[in-house]
Amino acid sequence: MSRPVSLAHLWQLSDEDGLVEHAEGSRALPHLGYCTDDAGRLLLVASEFTGERARALAHRALDFLDDAHVGPEGFRLRRLPGRRWSEDPPSDDASARALHGLGVAGARAPWSEVRRRAQTLFSATCEWRSEFPRANAHAALGALGLLSVHAENDAAQRVLAAAAAALPGPGDDATWPWPEERLSYSNALLAEAMIALGHARGDGAAETRGLALLEWLVARESLEGHFSFTPVAGRAAQDLAPAFDQQPIEAWAMAEAAARAFSLTGQERWARVVESAASWFEGDNDVGVPVGDPLSGAGFDGLTPTGVNANQGAESTLAYVAVMTRRRRLRHARVPRARTPEHPSPIKETP
Repeated sequence: MSRPVSLAHLWQLSDEDGLVEHAEGSRALPHLGYCTDDAGRLLLVASEFTGERARALAHRALDFLDDAHVGPEGFRLRRLPGRRWSEDPPSDDASARALHGLGVAGARAPWSEVRRRAQTLFSATCEWRSEFPRANAHAALGALGLLSVHAENDAAQRVLAAAAAALPGPGDDATWPWPEERLSYSNALLAEAMIALGHARGDGAAETRGLALLEWLVARESLEGHFSFTPVAGRAAQDLAPAFDQQPIEAWAMAEAAARAFSLTGQERWARVVESAASWFEGDNDVGVPVGDPLSGAGFDGLTPTGVNANQGAESTLAYVAVMTRRRRLRHARVPRARTPEHPSPIKETP
């Protein structure tokens, strides 16, 4: 049995304005602002739990996204204390992460009013479009989440059609099948979107190509039996591992993609990938140090050559909570009838 997952640090990072983006150590730094990316991620993660703290976090995320919303084209990027919006230009990734969280919460959040609010805001953003692969992957996964429960949802169908048309497929080079010249960030997200879209459309060949691409990525990001993730600067074909700084978001993307692969195939090798992504946080990594705190549920802001970045910001903490939650779910889903990623039972939160 895996350890219960704590929401304590996420709660500490949040206030009435949203989820604070940055921290110094464990101390939130609200003067540096709140980001739409994190609001979408927070909604996604909070919807995995039951309990009043998780419910409050979901509503804080929705309040932020309601305020950030500028119409069918998406969301503002960053808010400062006093609910003043910064002059940062719009971000396709931020809007897409918001759609991802809204779609999944609209389908499976354990609170009816959260589901209704999320569905309404998703529908109000259905004209959003992007040319960027990861943005389209997030949007596609959000739309697929909503369609898994509301198959006739017109807004989700429109978002999915546009995102799917813009998603790249694997390349033709067997030694470097990645659809980009170099790996960058949240890499396994692209493979997960290919797998999910192929499965949803009944396109077995596309699903198989996505699974093969994920298998290639697992091998590419593994070293001596553990994950050695792509560093923040990216990785090209000729680059060697290990390299730093490694970011928790890579473990999150990998765990989600592998969990989906396990749910669709039942193959134990994908369950082992989820376990390895979680173990990376526990010290099974290139430096041999933990990248998360199981007592508070905090994630550290990166793995460096000499240890961890001791700051415990929003993205890293969300990644840690999400991966530990995914592993906990998977350990309870080792029977075929439970392999339904769109309809998991919520987890009771741990203070």
